[in-house]
Amino acid sequence: MALEDWFAPATALPGAAGVRTRRVSSGQWLQAAHDFAAANGRLLALWASGAPGAGSVRAALAANAGVLVTELPLSAAGYPGLGDVFPAAGRMQRAVFDLNGAVCTDADRRPWLRHAAWPADFHPLQDGVPAPEAEPLRHDDYAFVRVEGEGVHEIPVGPVHAGIIEPGHFRFSVVGEKVLRLEERLGYTHKGIERRFTEMPLLEAHRLAARVSGDSAAAFSWAYAQALEGLAGIEAPVRAAWLRALCLELERIANHLGDLGALGNDAGFAFGLAQFSRLKEQLLRANEQAFGQRYLLDTIVPGGLRADLEPSGTACLRGCVAGIAAELPRLREVYDEQAGLRDRFVGAGRVPAQLAQRLGLCGLAGRASGQAFDVRVDVPCVPYGELAARRCGSTDGDVAARVTVRFEELCESFRLVQCILDGLPSGVHRIAVPLPPAGGLGLGLIEGWRGPVLLALEPGAGGAIRRCHPHDPSWQNWPVLEHAIIDNIVPDFPLINKSFNLSYSGADL
Repeated sequence: MALEDWFAPATALPGAAGVRTRRVSSGQWLQAAHDFAAANGRLLALWASGAPGAGSVRAALAANAGVLVTELPLSAAGYPGLGDVFPAAGRMQRAVFDLNGAVCTDADRRPWLRHAAWPADFHPLQDGVPAPEAEPLRHDDYAFVRVEGEGVHEIPVGPVHAGIIEPGHFRFSVVGEKVLRLEERLGYTHKGIERRFTEMPLLEAHRLAARVSGDSAAAFSWAYAQALEGLAGIEAPVRAAWLRALCLELERIANHLGDLGALGNDAGFAFGLAQFSRLKEQLLRANEQAFGQRYLLDTIVPGGLRADLEPSGTACLRGCVAGIAAELPRLREVYDEQAGLRDRFVGAGRVPAQLAQRLGLCGLAGRASGQAFDVRVDVPCVPYGELAARRCGSTDGDVAARVTVRFEELCESFRLVQCILDGLPSGVHRIAVPLPPAGGLGLGLIEGWRGPVLLALEPGAGGAIRRCHPHDPSWQNWPVLEHAIIDNIVPDFPLINKSFNLSYSGADL
């Protein structure tokens, strides 16, 4: 079926522009996935609400024609898995079973989030199911895939790592120095966020959304506000929309600066870490002066912004961003010409464009492998249509390409920040948000610095939350990292891993 035929009878969803939804049968559920994949579309997220027999499973599919959320009623017999069409669906479906108890037809049914931390027959997101009595934590024997053959041995790394990174287990199968296979196991930072949402008031849960993955606070809190405002039938003031875009671009700049420094450090170039850390600190101090927060955790709220941007804050941000922009070309020249960096970056962790498309690689890592999708360009919200954000990308797909995309996105974010500050509309920065009626679904979709951040929100009665699913792009990109390391050596893994810089917390929920 042509994609237009999927959208024609679909209903517009409150929240993000250009998103529609359609209730489907099992056959249509699979057919829609095949049709979107054939049109070079992608799976944005897959999640469930309620229990088998009383709930539904949803898939957000994106293509040039727009974004479609397909909804399939859950039966006790399960639902068709999408892993053969969109490989990234595999872990999402395993998480659906852990949380909702819905079984899919895909073969891999190992637990993903549970880690034996609660009874196997307890599913936290089934409506009205009380939490079980606390049990002692115990070891679970996870069925890692074994690689056998002459000279093959395993190197387990983590879940506890040196330094302060979050916990994740990486099991390498190697011959000599070359990696044959990597298998990840995450879920160690599972915090019960999705259940916690159901215990919070609608008008306050934006604070939890901002903390799903702390380095993406602006993206998640904007997505939450977008979904809630759509359900409430209001639009945030135009000034607030521009200020939200300002916060999003400042968040992008801070993370790209930090990553460029860390990448230099992982390649043995401490000068890069020192310089980019200095620039990032300058930006964080400017954030605090302008918005009262270094990481903008509670800046974006339903109805607008917590506080307006004063003229002194505007001047501070303008001067800070201009100063960083002036220094960036020289630092980029250093990274391009430093022989040690080039030796480590070029060719390492390559993900060819065809593989990236097949696996659904997205965000900045996807754009470094020829995947041009960018919500700011393809599904723009106010003010990105007016700002005309430019795509940045490469087709090389290695660490060097991911570094290049960061440099190019920094330059584009500098331009966007200056445009926003120059054209910031007057008016109020916040309006009251009425409680939406119970039922329905609202969806927020924002291009965070890693990639598309999606948030699906279902209001309950009396201002409660029935279901809230925040989706970080790391869900799509963690499996691709397993392919990026193949035929590289184990000591290059920290560098390749950092070039993606995926969120543990955002995928462990």
